[in-house]
Amino acid sequence: MHRDHPRPILQPTYSFDWIIGSDEPGAAHRLAQETSWALLDRVRQGADATVVERVVGLAAGSGIDDIAELWSHQGAHSLAGLLWRLYLLRRVAASDPEGTADLFRRGASLAVTIDPAVAGAAEPVTPTSISELCETILRGVFAGDLAVALDRASSYCRILSLGAADLADDRDAHDDAHAAQLTTRSLRYSTLAQELHGGARRWRDGTLE
Repeated sequence: MHRDHPRPILQPTYSFDWIIGSDEPGAAHRLAQETSWALLDRVRQGADATVVERVVGLAAGSGIDDIAELWSHQGAHSLAGLLWRLYLLRRVAASDPEGTADLFRRGASLAVTIDPAVAGAAEPVTPTSISELCETILRGVFAGDLAVALDRASSYCRILSLGAADLADDRDAHDDAHAAQLTTRSLRYSTLAQELHGGARRWRDGTLE
């Protein structure tokens, strides 16, 4: 479903530092595209479970730091931008597993759509099951159907958006500042859901950059 993309030569960290700060127009954008497509192609073609686990594990450690600056500035119309969003979801869940699980439980109880079934979190929803869900979604990117993984992530974000909005309502009477933060978080998750859903559509129709 994806287009052919040139495979870049792997470069050391100092090369990334140089090109991020380069005055050459579009240099960082091109490198972000090349690294994301090369990573996806290499892991998929290898079909090695060990390699897949290593790539998924980047989200839980510092291994993604070299490319974080590149990918974090890419839009959701690109593979680099989508991969960054998926890694970000994994990092957020890892940094606050209890809070993320609480938001998911709240959102799932309010959902009137099939999003809980699409997201596919194991019951009962716990910090561990949420972490496992995020890893399963990432694993699906490299060892499954990318569009399905993006749709699952989109449903996951919609549920978290509902949960954050519900918690904001609870906090509103007691802590205005926290309620405002939660409302902002809800809007961000809603935006992520839309972006990931759009990415799944682009992957299917072959227009993902």
